[in-house]
Amino acid sequence: MTSMPLGSTAVIEIAESMTNTRISVLPRYPKQKQLYHVNKKRSVQPCLGRHWVGSIFTTYPDWRSGPEYVKWPIGIAVASDGRIFTTYTRGDYDYTLGVVVNETAEEPYPNRALNLPPDQLNTSWHGIPFGVGTEDAFISVQAVYITSQTASRPETLWVLDTGRPTIHNNRGEPSMPYAQPGGPKLCAISLANNTVYRTYTFPADVHFPDSYLNDLRFDLRSNVSDTTGGGIAYLVDSSNEGRPGFIMVDLGTGESWRRLTQDPSVLRGAEDVPSYQGHPFYLRQKGSPTQWQLEGLDGIQLSPDGKTMYYSPLSTNYLWSVPTANLREHGNALAEIHAHANVSNHGQRGGNANGFEGDSNGLIYQLMPEHNAVYYYDPADGQTHGFVRDPRILWPDGASNGEDGYMYININQLPYQPAWNNGQDLRTYPGAILRCKLPGNGTKITSLYE
Repeated sequence: MTSMPLGSTAVIEIAESMTNTRISVLPRYPKQKQLYHVNKKRSVQPCLGRHWVGSIFTTYPDWRSGPEYVKWPIGIAVASDGRIFTTYTRGDYDYTLGVVVNETAEEPYPNRALNLPPDQLNTSWHGIPFGVGTEDAFISVQAVYITSQTASRPETLWVLDTGRPTIHNNRGEPSMPYAQPGGPKLCAISLANNTVYRTYTFPADVHFPDSYLNDLRFDLRSNVSDTTGGGIAYLVDSSNEGRPGFIMVDLGTGESWRRLTQDPSVLRGAEDVPSYQGHPFYLRQKGSPTQWQLEGLDGIQLSPDGKTMYYSPLSTNYLWSVPTANLREHGNALAEIHAHANVSNHGQRGGNANGFEGDSNGLIYQLMPEHNAVYYYDPADGQTHGFVRDPRILWPDGASNGEDGYMYININQLPYQPAWNNGQDLRTYPGAILRCKLPGNGTKITSLYE
């Protein structure tokens, strides 16, 4: 297979201890934002937490050379052999799931045939647009996650397909068609032979037409309660249209159910106005009224023992948790009441958070786009702490902790995309994947896959 240029993604190392103030080279900021209190080329930043973005090891090609360098990855996952997988929500991108094959190129994964071409992503019914209901190919992949090899399961790349590609009308105004059954799905790909070995779809009372699958976590232990022994998947429905919540999938039977739908803890913050690089941001979509960020439940992370699910909507400053036993409980008329009653509020963290990650030490990492940083919540002391900060962290969209003890962070400048700026693309190429050594010899959580 011919490899494609590496989108807009470069890989940058972030691995230095934050024991002293460090000078760091800045990238060019997005075009419109000119209010800086730093030199545009170099700046000195105070230490925060334990780490700092340090040495760079990128050799990406000249991304100005052609239209192929316009991809902005959303999801990221790192395999035990070092392979990096990225996702691209569609649109008109050529493929939606890719694998980085070297520092300058990536290719569709597991092959181009499983990535539907852009002209086959949507259909309509009586003039109403829908994503296609294709079960055996990828439509618009939002997130990926890797579980380690077990005695009964290969190392697996789990692929979360929203089934809802972005489309544009004849005035160039974006919209997202409704999903139809079969399009939204969870796929399991063996990293041993690069083939899909299981696909899970959802009934209409679990995944609604306006649902949006956003993130995923797994507990594959055979003794997990309220499952058939094949493991459990916890999925995020972050629907902008107003019904966010959790979706659980029994991986043994394929049965799925919902919890905490429209619970106050999963709803977006009212009239939340975040700030990026010192500028307040509203949602300014071409052809639509200016409004606030609409997304609800976003980041999720399991504790290493699998007993607690930490989570947060995108547009609030609060961290929440719920016992996973309450998410798994089903077949009981009071299950939703029990889940709601056991939600815990861990207080404010100092800003909005996007994606989450966790490590073997039990730290809950939260990507903080307002602060160009990653924080972590430590359940041992009940406090939020700074982990890494760097001006190059322009919207950390996803993170993946590898078995090598590094956190890999995807940077895609999301607030500067056309959908937030009246159709004008204000991002500055290239995007980046950053990596940072985890503190305390932390590593990827593998205890839930044994």
